[in-house]
Amino acid sequence: MDSARIDSVQRRDVIAAVAAEIEAMPARWVRRVGVDGVDGAGKTTFADELAQRLRQSGTTVIRACVDDFHRPRAERYARGRDDADGYFLDSFDYPTIRRDLLDPLGPGGSGRHALKRFDHRTDELVEPRWQQARSGDVLVVDGVFLHRPELCDAWDYSVFLDVTTDTSVHRCALRDGSPDDITDPSLHRYLLGQQRYLRDCDPTVRATLLIDHNDLARPRRVR
Repeated sequence: MDSARIDSVQRRDVIAAVAAEIEAMPARWVRRVGVDGVDGAGKTTFADELAQRLRQSGTTVIRACVDDFHRPRAERYARGRDDADGYFLDSFDYPTIRRDLLDPLGPGGSGRHALKRFDHRTDELVEPRWQQARSGDVLVVDGVFLHRPELCDAWDYSVFLDVTTDTSVHRCALRDGSPDDITDPSLHRYLLGQQRYLRDCDPTVRATLLIDHNDLARPRRVR
């Protein structure tokens, strides 16, 4: 989870508005929704709350996370454990994400999909548990780097949760016990990798919706 759950009228209103926009989309196939942001942006919490709101209105939601499509540790750290390019380029198995999750749920897809193919904690492949989706379902995926070229055309609707670097580092420190100091060398792999993503892929422009998520109780639609 990215952050502690916060309940407020403004937060509920934003979540409800996003859910309403997704529900208003044509349901000729599974509507694929991505919730993007840097580490600590609040992606998992936002995606969980969005999925809950959609279910309350009777929508069948498929919930997934890109963390379940990591590459093996040896590949992720092949450039070095502190290498920022390694974080940006080598963390996730994008062909498998497309083949087993996103493409089967898109136009012309079979609907047969798997939600997990790798366990990054044990560093082992996971035998797929195939499930069948139907037209009108909604897939909600959270994770970093969702607007990379390998994925950006797969979203029917996407959200980028925008936070400052200080906010990102502070939330990760509270969640993981990592250093709460943006100058700490142990954070450079992640901070510089995320900066490259923001620079090269411009997710704040590519996303359907940009939300200022620095204040969890008062998320604000920017665009």
